[in-house]
Amino acid sequence: MDTEQIVIERTYNVSVDTVWRALTDIAQINEWFFKLEDFKPEVGFSFSFSGNDGGTVVVHECVVKEVIAGKKLAYSFIYSGYPGDSLVTYELFAEGEGTKLVLTHSNLENMLNGSPMFAREKFVGGWTYLTGKLKNFLEKE
Repeated sequence: MDTEQIVIERTYNVSVDTVWRALTDIAQINEWFFKLEDFKPEVGFSFSFSGNDGGTVVVHECVVKEVIAGKKLAYSFIYSGYPGDSLVTYELFAEGEGTKLVLTHSNLENMLNGSPMFAREKFVGGWTYLTGKLKNFLEKE
């Protein structure tokens, strides 16, 4: 099994612009993702959020690495206080009147250190859940 990256593909029945706004507008991000204090789709912008893993609060520290408006957003993904960093990339592709999202979480070998908290299955489950939550948010009408 390839531990170096996770790729999740989802198709949404909304335009690329609509998905892009959900990925980059702070009010919309807070509806379907984790609660962020602020977010800007600008290279170098830093943001963080907290998650709970079986009672352990983990702070995720992120820095935007690449932005191609309407097409691609990438940011570093680091657990504060733990070794290793990885990269999360969202790529958007028009498919008819809908949008295909390809989410890639790469460089995972830097984080998969044997701890159950960093198990590949947890990342797969988390991204599958969040991309499903995004689908519900986008297609709620």
